[in-house]
Amino acid sequence: MISIRQINPDRASLRRFTQFQIDLYRDNPYYVPPLISDDVNTLMPGKNPAFDFCEAAYFMACDEHGRELGRIAAIVNRQVNEKNNERVCRFGFIDFIDDRAVSAALLDAVEKWALEHGLDSVAGPLGFTDLDHEGMLTEGFDELSTMATIYNYPYYPEHLKALGYTKGNVWLEYVMDVPEKIPEKYDRIAEIVKKKFGLRVLKFTSRSKIKKEYGHALFNLINEAYADLYGYSTLTPRQIDYYVEQYIGLLNLDLVTLVVDREGALVGVGISMQSMSRALQKSRGRLWPMGWYHLLKGLKGKNDRVDLLLVAVKPDFQSKGVNALLFQDLIPQYNKYGFKWAESNPEMAENTKVQSQWEYFSRRQHRARAVFTKKLK
Repeated sequence: MISIRQINPDRASLRRFTQFQIDLYRDNPYYVPPLISDDVNTLMPGKNPAFDFCEAAYFMACDEHGRELGRIAAIVNRQVNEKNNERVCRFGFIDFIDDRAVSAALLDAVEKWALEHGLDSVAGPLGFTDLDHEGMLTEGFDELSTMATIYNYPYYPEHLKALGYTKGNVWLEYVMDVPEKIPEKYDRIAEIVKKKFGLRVLKFTSRSKIKKEYGHALFNLINEAYADLYGYSTLTPRQIDYYVEQYIGLLNLDLVTLVVDREGALVGVGISMQSMSRALQKSRGRLWPMGWYHLLKGLKGKNDRVDLLLVAVKPDFQSKGVNALLFQDLIPQYNKYGFKWAESNPEMAENTKVQSQWEYFSRRQHRARAVFTKKLK
């Protein structure tokens, strides 16, 4: 017999909620765990500023002996619902054993919660905002995951379909060979763009300086560039403060490229990071007792793979060659660090502007993921 219990959003309960996923994938060679502390802070009211406009509930499925069988979060993002004139309940942080009764019980809990809150449809996996993991893996189950993406077993989407969910938004992911030199066409376009628009590349060696001078501008640019993407939740000033403090200090500034105009206004940004997948696997989601060592080694040691975490270009400059300027700077850095492959991370399938930037690279589409939706009334 399966029972569903709503868990309290306190630190101890949320650590157990997060640990369930890590235990479920213990022997899977492709799964990359989150840092438990990061997920707990994301899920905890009072820690995550997204709770200024979001509400959430967390559920776990257990058998008659109290053994945990699955977990799920129900989330309502009022900002996105108001912007799109929708009443959507998001589900996220979903994991379950291969038992249809368990997945059905978890999603039934979310659907009931949604109806109680006046919502009329369910969609997921989605987080509070686009900076959380989103999209259920539908292709590429035998590819090493990244720290920025969800990994799930192949039975997950089959369960969703059997429960009346249909595939909605789709993301594609590519892995590319890092070229030994800048592709000639990229180089030529970059030089034209510099002259035509008066743009230049800006690099920093000080994290405190980049925070001070461009930290907020960077996230404001993300708001502009991503505004029309599926389910995008505009970052508020409080969220921007939070992410500036949380993320910029971790970056290797050699792998961060800003493009500015003649007045120094931010036009484009490319942020990469050496792959942390193997380091996170070794950490098992914990900093202590030895997780910190594996993560530090991942940040400082040799690596053959780089994650393209973020590329954002001001809407007025999109499709005008700014991306070539970004990679004119980044490709030599990739070679300096010995990167052989680059991960694109998720891109919306219909976003041809983004996908066109890889046309001069040797690449393969190795993963796909989707949101699954269901109308409740």
